[in-house]
Amino acid sequence: MRYDQIETAAHSAQLAVMGVVGHDLPEGIGTLALLGPREPGFWDVFTASPEYNDGRPDPLDRWSKRVIDTLATELDAIAFFPFGGPPFQPFISWATASGRAHVSPVGLLVHDEAGLMLSYRGALGFVDVLDIPQAPPNPCLSCRTQPCMTACPVDALQPHGYDVAACRADLDRDANTCMARGCAVRRACPVSQSHGRRDDQSAFHMRAFK
Repeated sequence: MRYDQIETAAHSAQLAVMGVVGHDLPEGIGTLALLGPREPGFWDVFTASPEYNDGRPDPLDRWSKRVIDTLATELDAIAFFPFGGPPFQPFISWATASGRAHVSPVGLLVHDEAGLMLSYRGALGFVDVLDIPQAPPNPCLSCRTQPCMTACPVDALQPHGYDVAACRADLDRDANTCMARGCAVRRACPVSQSHGRRDDQSAFHMRAFK
């Protein structure tokens, strides 16, 4: 198995390899590929799926389970998911270990391609130790303005922690735009703005959060 084969298979399902980890993995796993939405285009694929349209709970998790389990079978891999616990898989640790996700100035993970819109739908574990591409640099290191630090109207996201109560309260304010377009802090990130996530996709996640 080669990295480009994993990437091609993921793309066929409108997923992207968001990072690869080669150490401190579950027993028997030599390489782990983290998968997230491939943008632009992910939302159209998901909203056309039976999971999105059947009216049952947790459509995105169910879609992810079906699609990534299928990829695992095709690629002779083991599927891992950030939901379905406890116990829960250490996706945050895997993300930072990949070298492609970093702690941003507001404490959220930031990705070299997805910015603060980073999300993981699952991962594929392979027995073999694969050649891993070198990770790009942390995008925050070249961001001089740090707009994420001032984007939240109630300063709910700060380096020292996340004020969940303040965030939820502000979502009910008439002038709030986060429910319709996604978190203002995530949208402010310059990398997020070039990622291609649609407003209605972010609104879907905000409704689930609230």
